[in-house]
Amino acid sequence: MLKDLFTSVKLLTRKGKKFSCLIHKVTGFYPKNPEYYRLAFQHKSLMMRDETGMPVNNERLEYLGDAVLSAVVAHELFMRFPEKDEGALTKMRSRIVNRTTLNHLAAKMGLNKLIKTQPLNDLAQTHIPGDALEALIGAVYLDRGYLCARSFIISGIMEHFNDEEALVENDTNFKSLLIEWAQKNRCDIHFITEEHHPNLPSRETAFIAKACIDGQVIGEGNGASKKEAQQNAAGHALKSLDSYAFDFSGLQDQTLLTT
Repeated sequence: MLKDLFTSVKLLTRKGKKFSCLIHKVTGFYPKNPEYYRLAFQHKSLMMRDETGMPVNNERLEYLGDAVLSAVVAHELFMRFPEKDEGALTKMRSRIVNRTTLNHLAAKMGLNKLIKTQPLNDLAQTHIPGDALEALIGAVYLDRGYLCARSFIISGIMEHFNDEEALVENDTNFKSLLIEWAQKNRCDIHFITEEHHPNLPSRETAFIAKACIDGQVIGEGNGASKKEAQQNAAGHALKSLDSYAFDFSGLQDQTLLTT
């Protein structure tokens, strides 16, 4: 407590105190290294580079923040809902960490005013605010450690999903989530859907769909309609991607193991 107070007083006597206060207002913490946070709001469209020619933007922090966010949300859901199986927990997590939710929360936190990017007609119509929120989580993690990042995620994001009803009030659109993932990771995505005619009455006709990423089939599903089949294929694909997209191994330090 005294250490945080000393840090805040010291920061208020320096240049950039306004920015440090804004970060405190959003996260609940005064930054020890404000440069992490400035970088979190630096979009790649500015085309900034350092003295070595390397890009200076928030993409690496976004990558880190995405992993921390997923780890914290997965852990919290696991503890809060011991009766839920893996499929239900995955669906709940998808609702929390999807781009639409993160964009909305970023705007609510006032992050849109901090983001530095090339002029756009409407920032809210892009994924930039959600990306900046993930980058901010990465900045908090680097600057203040896992426990502070976890505290920020719980208070700033998970408090909006305090009960099961809030987490499942709408069915997850797996196809949209998969397309969003592919766009974010610069992958080509398409669906192959075929009508299946078993030796049954026509009313039993079904569809089989395949979700393809960069030409590789990563999910399959069937359904009574093309839409249902593609949704099931996308859900299968997301489950297949899950072990790669949310790798916790880099966070398994002593601090994490004690939470």
